[in-house]
Amino acid sequence: MVRHVIVWKLKDEYASEKADDIKAGIKEGLEDLSGKIPGLRDIRVYTKPLASSNCDLMLDSLFDDEESLKGYSVNPLHVNVADNKVRPFVSQRSCMDFEV
Repeated sequence: MVRHVIVWKLKDEYASEKADDIKAGIKEGLEDLSGKIPGLRDIRVYTKPLASSNCDLMLDSLFDDEESLKGYSVNPLHVNVADNKVRPFVSQRSCMDFEV
């Protein structure tokens, strides 16, 4: 199994009242991929960081193996969510993939 974790920081212009709507859209878009992409076992987006955090939201997903993760990254359903609900709104992205 491979875990894929991403943390994002929203662009400064979205750090106001728009932030909740943007984070909800990202969460809905990514979590809706559950059951639709081969090898994707679990996908969760966390949108309510504590004040001590230095990011705005986190993706925690689990895949059968590294090949499944690679397939997810280019799957048109995922690419659509990333291009329309994530990338336009984030300024920073950090990722860690690891075997579990």
